[in-house]
Amino acid sequence: MKKIAVFPGSFDPFTIGHKNLMQRALPLFDKVIIMIGYNSSKNSFFDLDTRMGWIKRIFKDEPKVEITKYDGITVNFCRESGARYILRGIRNATDLEYEKTIAQTNKMLNSEIETIFLLTPPEYSNVSSLIVRDLLIHGGDATSFMPEEISALELKAGRNL
Repeated sequence: MKKIAVFPGSFDPFTIGHKNLMQRALPLFDKVIIMIGYNSSKNSFFDLDTRMGWIKRIFKDEPKVEITKYDGITVNFCRESGARYILRGIRNATDLEYEKTIAQTNKMLNSEIETIFLLTPPEYSNVSSLIVRDLLIHGGDATSFMPEEISALELKAGRNL
């Protein structure tokens, strides 16, 4: 049986932290599906097609990565795609508490799904999509938080303002 993981998120935008987590997860799984979900508690900053395009470009040479969008419950997507693992990154204690609650809920919804947590390396522990968006809103330079495949010009041009 193939080891398939789902890495769910809004990825608004996809940061160097997300890329690092994927690079570290790829040796662990046969396939990782980056699932761009719709978070009902968030308004998107970058449109979905822009985010999907960036992520596809970043992983264009990685056959183990699939990128898709989904607007339902993550465990339902896992069942539909044959995934048995949900991949999540942990930067700090706040992330752990939040992610633990979601993982336990997912386990109640589908006992066959395991959530795998990868700790963020210290150099990425301050990186978040929220910080990137805040920098962009206020005219700051967010390129040091972004994968090299995403240019500063694209960050400015792609915003939903």
